[in-house]
Amino acid sequence: MEQPRTALAGRIAERRAGAGDPRALVGEMRRSVLLVPVSDGGLWSARSGGVRWICGFTDETALARFAVRHGPGGRPMEYAALLGARIVDEIVPALGEPAGLAVDIATEDGSMFFPPVAGIVPDGVAVDDATAGEGGVRG
Repeated sequence: MEQPRTALAGRIAERRAGAGDPRALVGEMRRSVLLVPVSDGGLWSARSGGVRWICGFTDETALARFAVRHGPGGRPMEYAALLGARIVDEIVPALGEPAGLAVDIATEDGSMFFPPVAGIVPDGVAVDDATAGEGGVRG
């Protein structure tokens, strides 16, 4: 039986379909509890395009898709359950480098990137990014 979509996954689907309000998507991300894999005592992240992306997942099914490719070989993947607001307001600034949040990266046609721009991360750690688009959200 397929698991119902979380509110954040629903907002991501709307935005990827060209509908929905980007500000509502950011608000939903901030209110959502995300599952973030833990590796070597820290949160799992990846670097791409000069940005460190913290990887979060909307539910255990989305996390499991990721674990198949990046998990510890047949063992359960450890994760922390963190509020999206905590990730972008506290963890991103503490990294000391441009960082954003990548949600559901192993979900085909269901991922969303929240780049380190004003309106998503605190202004003090936001970077100028003219390509981020309306609301700074990328699908």
